[in-house]
Amino acid sequence: MTALRQRMIEDLQLRGLSKSTQIAYVRVVRQLAEHYGKSPDRISEEEVRQYFLYLKNDKQIAPGTFGAARAGIKFLFVHTLGREWRTLDLVRPSRERKLPVVLSVSEVRKILGHVRTPRFRVCLNTIYACGLRISEGVSLQVRAIDSERMVVHVQHGKGNKDRYVPLPQCILEMLREFWCTHRHPQWLFPFPTQDGIPPAMATKPMSVRGVQYCFKVALDESGIPKEVTVHTLRHSYGRPFGCLVNISLDMTRYQERVSSPWRSRGPSNSGLVSFQGT
Repeated sequence: MTALRQRMIEDLQLRGLSKSTQIAYVRVVRQLAEHYGKSPDRISEEEVRQYFLYLKNDKQIAPGTFGAARAGIKFLFVHTLGREWRTLDLVRPSRERKLPVVLSVSEVRKILGHVRTPRFRVCLNTIYACGLRISEGVSLQVRAIDSERMVVHVQHGKGNKDRYVPLPQCILEMLREFWCTHRHPQWLFPFPTQDGIPPAMATKPMSVRGVQYCFKVALDESGIPKEVTVHTLRHSYGRPFGCLVNISLDMTRYQERVSSPWRSRGPSNSGLVSFQGT
């Protein structure tokens, strides 16, 4: 690793950006360096300007991808190299106003019906029913399940923010049943272990890539022609459950309501306790 890359990573860490954002920023800077065949600190402002024109006019990349490239390159030159170039303020991605692709309840049921591996099936059902991001679903912990208030405490979500989401009874029962197959003290979806090592000894949750691949296979087998990913389950989340909590409204008020200190709750029956009670 070069000294410049190490310095940029350290600056990203000091800025408090997530690991995935750090990886994305470093990647776009590496692509810039590979385009010119030299270190980024030797690239001029005019070369940066021409590179953005190349991305926009020649490669015609999507606005979201263009915006990510701008953000990573701007971070390097402004924060790590201290270059306040006018070009970096001038560059903007084209505005795009597209509605996300969503799946109907029957389409979700059809796709998930082709998921045969239990850990993937339970995880994908939980992601859909609770409106989770894939990273949040995979790394879900036992202690995050509050069966008394019927909510899931999502910790360190996007932007390192915590939130509560409603927990349907059917998902609680599904999670309890699956947890009893491994009884890991921390992870609801532990990483598959080698032969002879019990699942309860896993040191990390299962991988995001495994869930993504399983979903793609199930999508292909379902015959549904839509271009969707696991994240589409989150976009489709409010349709069947919206009448239950009114997801599109103020979730902050919902979080305050379920966690209010004025609400009498009694002893908690959440997390591992509720799972051991099955």
